[in-house]
Amino acid sequence: MKIAVIGTGYVGLVTGVCLAELGHHVTCIDVDEQKVEKLNSGKSPIYEEGLEELLQKNLRSEQVDFTTDYEQGLKDKQLVYLAVGTPQGEDGSADLTYIEAASRDIAEHLANDTVIVTKSTVPVGTNEYVKETIEANLVHEVHIKIASNPEFLRQGSAVYDTFNGDRIVIGSDDEEALELLEAVNAGFNLPIVKTDLRSAEMIKYASNAFLATKISFINEMANLSEKIGANIDHVAKGMGMDKRIGESFLNAGIGFGGSCFPKDTRAIISIGKEIAYDMPILENVVDVNERQRSIIVDKLLKRIYDLKGKKVAVLGLSFKPNTDDMREAPSIAVTEKLLEEGATVVAYDPVAVDNAKKVLPDQVNYAESAEEAVQDADVAIILTEWKQIKEFPLSGYKERMNKALLFDGRNCFNLDQVKNSGVEYHSIGRPVIYG
Repeated sequence: MKIAVIGTGYVGLVTGVCLAELGHHVTCIDVDEQKVEKLNSGKSPIYEEGLEELLQKNLRSEQVDFTTDYEQGLKDKQLVYLAVGTPQGEDGSADLTYIEAASRDIAEHLANDTVIVTKSTVPVGTNEYVKETIEANLVHEVHIKIASNPEFLRQGSAVYDTFNGDRIVIGSDDEEALELLEAVNAGFNLPIVKTDLRSAEMIKYASNAFLATKISFINEMANLSEKIGANIDHVAKGMGMDKRIGESFLNAGIGFGGSCFPKDTRAIISIGKEIAYDMPILENVVDVNERQRSIIVDKLLKRIYDLKGKKVAVLGLSFKPNTDDMREAPSIAVTEKLLEEGATVVAYDPVAVDNAKKVLPDQVNYAESAEEAVQDADVAIILTEWKQIKEFPLSGYKERMNKALLFDGRNCFNLDQVKNSGVEYHSIGRPVIYG
């Protein structure tokens, strides 16, 4: 089928390239000329495992192309995917500025009947608003149908998840639109959940809010376990073996970040407020996560008291491994606090340094390897569980640091590994190991 995708961020670019891989002819539209030029040359503006290779493959086969020209991009397209950003507003609600702008651009340039498919995460009722906006501003006499197809991709494994996900959700109040979307997605060979527009919108928010809740819950249990002498690794294992609970998202740490969980949890709280429905569980999920980000520095200050003049190696900057995304990354709050306390911060991340420089304080120094970062450091802090960081040997801390003092915000090491290593090891929800 002939498909247009508006927006080439994480969701739009992965969606476009993966639909092209299925054999559809896809044109991705973006207003950023430099970005479009880069994409047409086969270079991905974001780091996502396997994405650039898939992009280059489908450029060569002419299954995908990129343009800033709406008229060209929308011409003869059977489906138009909306995949623009919905950033968080000051009140926690989703900002629909880009959705509205894209809807008006579609209305101005669309010259044939089509199905508009919202891929962006949007508040319940937004698809109806998109339809009204487009129809009120149409230049040509065309008919549109509207559908919702929310994404459930994990950053860092988005390409894999597209082809190996748990389900595909499609929602519409028009049966023909549902059938067309079902046909488009048939090549993924995944279970398809068909529902109405509003339920599809709600499924996305409810899913992310529940996963965020599991993370905050296990972090609460970790903090309690540490205070009463339990080990959160054992607690989580025992919990996760219960099939009603499951083992996923029971990894204690310094909280969730990224572009989805924080934004979507606050957005669903905002949706509740708009109809005078309080959501205290989710409000506490957000509060717990905010507190959890400071826990690693709190532990460090209890141990050292005074960080003035101390060199602190920060290992991992992106909010999770296998992505260069710094949105809501715990490293932002941690580095700011370390600098406030007078520490010298040297940071390492295998991929995210360029993006980190845009959001971290200017005083942060950057190393090209974990070895370089920890050299002559007084403290090392792990914030992202990159493979390069998890595989950096404990002996490396012992040999290179002034004192082998490691604070692990992601529980990368088994406690038995640390014993007799000569490293003083502080983690989340587990006993301190003095090496």
